[in-house]
Amino acid sequence: MTKELVCVNCPLGCRLTVTVQHNQITAVSGNSCPRGKTYAESECIRPMRILTTTVRITNALHRVLPVITEQEIPLDLVMKAMEAVRNVKVAAPIQVGDIIVENLLGTGVNLVAARSMKQL
Repeated sequence: MTKELVCVNCPLGCRLTVTVQHNQITAVSGNSCPRGKTYAESECIRPMRILTTTVRITNALHRVLPVITEQEIPLDLVMKAMEAVRNVKVAAPIQVGDIIVENLLGTGVNLVAARSMKQL
């Protein structure tokens, strides 16, 4: 099977052609740098994404707090992660970088506050 991708690792946006056989990458072409090959391998075998969303916060100026995963998580877990985060509620004050959910879905990746919020 052949897949066509556009690399997002640098501004060049190389058009990659990836050949996959039996869930193994057999060839990558079109990349201008080694990062393109690494991106293609990851994207075709097990895509990963940074999750950004919000959680509810009490006693703060705003009703929601932006949060982000510290690292990428598998793309196939993003919807489950959103379900898990949907019921999270925190109370102000919160500092940027505070851990909101530790070890999200057993991935070893923490969900952290993306901004600080003072208590009212």
